[in-house]
Amino acid sequence: MTPPLLVAGVGNIFLGDDAFGPEVIRALAHRPLPPGARVHDYGIRGLDLAYDLLAGHTTAVLVDAAPRGRRPGTLSLLEAEPPDGAAAPEAHGMDPATVLALATHLGDEPLPRVLVLACEPARLPAREEDLLPGLSTPVREAVDRAVDALHALVPALLADPAVPVPPLGRPVESGHPRAAALPGLRGGAAEDR
Repeated sequence: MTPPLLVAGVGNIFLGDDAFGPEVIRALAHRPLPPGARVHDYGIRGLDLAYDLLAGHTTAVLVDAAPRGRRPGTLSLLEAEPPDGAAAPEAHGMDPATVLALATHLGDEPLPRVLVLACEPARLPAREEDLLPGLSTPVREAVDRAVDALHALVPALLADPAVPVPPLGRPVESGHPRAAALPGLRGGAAEDR
């Protein structure tokens, strides 16, 4: 039976802060999430993630580094918009929009609700060919905060997959993609400083 919730780490461990998602998944091994949540490090395997999004989960939380113009280490929780069909599917892309477009192209099943727990990177290589192992200090410090956020978010989503996502911190923005939040903290749009 497919667990109702998928927590997916995405990112390349050789590209500096892009390793945020895999590092959060690794940290969850020491602080496991409740039963009903499947936790998996997809790394750069976008095709695998696209197929797993079609496996019957009601909700998916993608954990990723995402430049959004915030202070490095800032966490944001975003609710992904369903793909509109305009994005061309790409089997090797790993950003959430590309993976969602690919999943939509691959199957007739509806996609689960998809949230993205994103961290503002401090250092990414200028080119994908340039290796840059290891996280920057602000992103490394954000890993434990992301684990805390998942421990607050996942039980709420397991109890009610349609629950409005509660505040992650101070409201900073709204619009596309819709900002979301975590229980117990202020705000409507998501940011954690």
